Amino acid sequence: MTAYRLAKGGRIDRSAPVDFTWDGNTLSGYAGDTLASALMANGERVLGRSFKYHRPRGIMSAGVEESGAIVTVGEGALREPNVRATVQELYDGLCASGQNAWPNVRFDLGAVNGLFSRFFAAGFYYKTFMGLPPFEWGHGTGLWMQYEKLIRKAAGMGAASREPDPDCYDHVHAFCDVLVVGSGPAGLQAALTAVQAGRDVLLVEQDFELGGDYLNDPGAEKHRLERVNAVKGAGVRVMTRTTAFGLYDDGVAGLLEKVTDHLANPDPELPRQRFWTVRAGATILATGALERSIAFENNDRPGVMTAAAARSYLNRYGILPGQKIVISTTNDSVYAAAAELAAAGAEVIVADNRDEIDIDLPNGVTIRNGVAPMKVLGRSGVEGVDLAKHTNGSWAPAGEEACDLLLVSGGWSPVVNLSSHRGAKPIWNAEQACFLPGITSEPIFHAGSSAGIWDRKDCEVSGERAARQAINENEKSLQPGGWKTPIRPLYEVRLPNQQTKAFVDFQHDVTGDDVRLAQQEGFVSVEHLKRYTTLGMATDQGKMGNVLGLALMADALGKDIPDVGTTRFRPPYTPVAIGALAGRNVAAHFKPLRRTPLHDWNLRHGATMTEAGLWHRPWYFARDGEGIEEAYVREAATVRKTVGICDVSSLGKIAVQGPDAAEFLNRVYSNGFAKLSVGKARYGIMLRDDGMVMDDGTTWRLADTEFLTTTTTTNAGKVMVWFEELLQTRWPDLKVHVSSVSDQWAGVSVSGPKSRETIAACLEQGADISNEALPFMGVSRVMLSGGVEALIARISFSGELAYELYLQAGYGEAMMDLLWPAAEARSGCLYGLEALGTLRIEKGHVTGAELDGRVTIDDAGLGKMASTKKPFIGSALRQRPELMREDRPQLVGIFPKDRSQTFKGGAVLCDADEVSGFGTGWITGVTHSPALGHWIGIGYITGGAEAWKDKTVVAADPVRTGNVDVEIVSPHMFDPTGERMHG
Repeated sequence: MTAYRLAKGGRIDRSAPVDFTWDGNTLSGYAGDTLASALMANGERVLGRSFKYHRPRGIMSAGVEESGAIVTVGEGALREPNVRATVQELYDGLCASGQNAWPNVRFDLGAVNGLFSRFFAAGFYYKTFMGLPPFEWGHGTGLWMQYEKLIRKAAGMGAASREPDPDCYDHVHAFCDVLVVGSGPAGLQAALTAVQAGRDVLLVEQDFELGGDYLNDPGAEKHRLERVNAVKGAGVRVMTRTTAFGLYDDGVAGLLEKVTDHLANPDPELPRQRFWTVRAGATILATGALERSIAFENNDRPGVMTAAAARSYLNRYGILPGQKIVISTTNDSVYAAAAELAAAGAEVIVADNRDEIDIDLPNGVTIRNGVAPMKVLGRSGVEGVDLAKHTNGSWAPAGEEACDLLLVSGGWSPVVNLSSHRGAKPIWNAEQACFLPGITSEPIFHAGSSAGIWDRKDCEVSGERAARQAINENEKSLQPGGWKTPIRPLYEVRLPNQQTKAFVDFQHDVTGDDVRLAQQEGFVSVEHLKRYTTLGMATDQGKMGNVLGLALMADALGKDIPDVGTTRFRPPYTPVAIGALAGRNVAAHFKPLRRTPLHDWNLRHGATMTEAGLWHRPWYFARDGEGIEEAYVREAATVRKTVGICDVSSLGKIAVQGPDAAEFLNRVYSNGFAKLSVGKARYGIMLRDDGMVMDDGTTWRLADTEFLTTTTTTNAGKVMVWFEELLQTRWPDLKVHVSSVSDQWAGVSVSGPKSRETIAACLEQGADISNEALPFMGVSRVMLSGGVEALIARISFSGELAYELYLQAGYGEAMMDLLWPAAEARSGCLYGLEALGTLRIEKGHVTGAELDGRVTIDDAGLGKMASTKKPFIGSALRQRPELMREDRPQLVGIFPKDRSQTFKGGAVLCDADEVSGFGTGWITGVTHSPALGHWIGIGYITGGAEAWKDKTVVAADPVRTGNVDVEIVSPHMFDPTGERMHG
């Protein structure tokens, strides 16, 4: 490698050396380097390997479009593959290595694939699978499955860590009047113009410095500083190291900010990256343009890069990337780089594809007109280049030039990706040989090179005009262009009928021949071309190769490029880590965590918590020496014997108010609510439109126009959305208001023979909750000791005499401080969800496990609740013949034949004579019943309990407990007549 660091020049800080490792070797660079520039300065030539042929790859660019220097950064849990070395900032202790190679990128045994390249042409994997013999190969597995193992092993470019990501990520929301993406000449001017007009402006830049193309021109530094200081001084909010990766509906932009990826010892309190959701009134895209390559033989060799990249490494990083340099161009943009490279000491030859140019030739630069590169000489690097001249409609050899660096400029592609995200289809401009931004009705405006404007001063003017358009001033955009001599489009150089390794997609090894083969085999659609050849599907997403591929496809079809079209650009513009997408929603915060008002009180009193939907609820309250098995059995037995208190605050609670509230509920629930008396509660079942059960719960009538509806914990949000949809779309004429009040109430269930006296001991003198004053399903308001009002309803989910108490959430702990001593004095207990499950299974009460969206109200044994005197949601479709069959699965209770045995939820119920297949039913819940003295279950079986009376059924569970003989009984396994809860 002939590149070396110059003694002076560049933007790096030579007073701040930085040590890092590359493939285990310690190297050094400077603050301000990227990993790519530091490796280049250290003479490293081969930094990567291509996907298919494992060909050596070097540095091909200086930005996010890089498809050669793709490396792995970090070790262990911090290992991250597929990092572009060209944008990875250098920091002390950075650990990087090559990937997709063994034993290393310099000597890779996988390069043997190149010897078989004729068999790995476009679509070879499709043809491989389609051509496999149809017979089976060993142990009943197809031959294709053996190939699958090999292909899976070969898939991928790098190896991600198998350990959990130790970093944290954050999500942030922001608003602005004008979002400016890109801080080059156009972006800085656009931001300054907008902020001076009184707009709130946010400027984002993916680089770690502001300036864009200014950074590559030492003569522009003074002007750059003036622009940057003016922008910051005017109040523009500036975000560096931030990529706008996508544009979405209503002015929403997705940004990814790299917070600590450039730091050796980041603050552990900082997130690694921030995912920003920005809502902007208008968006200005000053995203620049990317320099294209040209397809010719061996154009992927290390030492072939874009001309703009060489200029960046020279002027920004102080590196002369080669000694003898050939620059191949189709346009004027390379001549500034040619002059600067020559001034730095290199021998420079410009091979200009155009026959004539209108430009003053820089000193030290030799030019050859009308020629282009045909083949790179050298295996692991550039040793020379064969040139060709286009005459009489075809290419012919035009001599050889010795060189150690070949720079290519096949034209420029404006970065129109973000506006394409919004459906603005790019428009081909033949004069500039590029796609320009498409038309959009949204407030999205392109400026500078992203609009096809090549002159720097014109870019600044373009930025100003885009800003005026964004703030609703009548302003015209500049016309694209800016070169003195027009571009001569060039996409491929090859001799007639020549088979070449002329690469279009450098990372996936897609060649020009692959594109032509796709056309020959009928893949003429751009989208089909992409998928058949994998063109543009690598980590660079076609930033360097898409236009080449489209041009070659158009040539093969005998069409113009706009007739072929372009693939749709989709977010993200550059890769976004899954961790950044997840943000804080990981581990315990994977989903929102909700706590009841009694959460801390429960913990102080020994609760072990569990998740119920989005809520944390007490699971059980263990005493010394108890596990869950002992604790929940004791709790359930105590409730049956004396009294127990359970936190039910997580139940969904919806306030239904208005003159038509009763009519609304009457239409929603299958049973009647129109005539429910004030001071009464009623258990209700609501169905979906298709007749299946949606949810169940109780509704309390607090006044003529006011109800409190409770739902299951899991379905609270679903039911609330359902209510709102009904009122807004189906019955907008009903005068009803619904509001979720789940968080406003703390609630407890007090159950057991001594529940009435426990509550009575906590009420103000004179309060009456006797059987006469508060009968079963009665609702009242009571005053707790201390003067706090509460709602009380006599409702039982346990089958015992039971009450539910609700009061304002802030008084929840005060209520428990009254109730718990009263219960303790009566040998009562606190009980959790496990005991609650035991009590309800004993009584045959259903929950979400039984009402799982697949059952009808009749299946659940509650068909008699369905009114025959009124229509209700689902009333018609529940009567479909298929849903009324007598042999449908019915809710049943389940006992083991041998009372000493147990079984598990999820087991399949089978006829003892046919233990196979899907069986005849299933078990939804299992518990040990202290009241019955053995294990019991609840579930469904075809035909119900009567159909299986005196028959042996098998609970089939071969993976866990094996098969257990069971008997089918009524689901009401304890106190079937309900005497205890009416006592």
